[in-house]
Amino acid sequence: MVVRMRHTRAHTANRRSHHALKSQAIINDKDTGVPHLRHRVSLTDGRYKGKSVINVVKKATKKTKKSK
Repeated sequence: MVVRMRHTRAHTANRRSHHALKSQAIINDKDTGVPHLRHRVSLTDGRYKGKSVINVVKKATKKTKKSK
């Protein structure tokens, strides 16, 4: 590369400072106490913010039928 296009070590390090891995925010469900990711549906009962979003039983039966 040409010298005028070169980035300094500080410039490169400042860019890479945002590349670190961050731990995921895991919380316990209020109703069941099962840990799950924040802002995601709980996969054990299919609820999000106290409302049922996914019918887990229906999904499980569909999966078992498909696997047969």
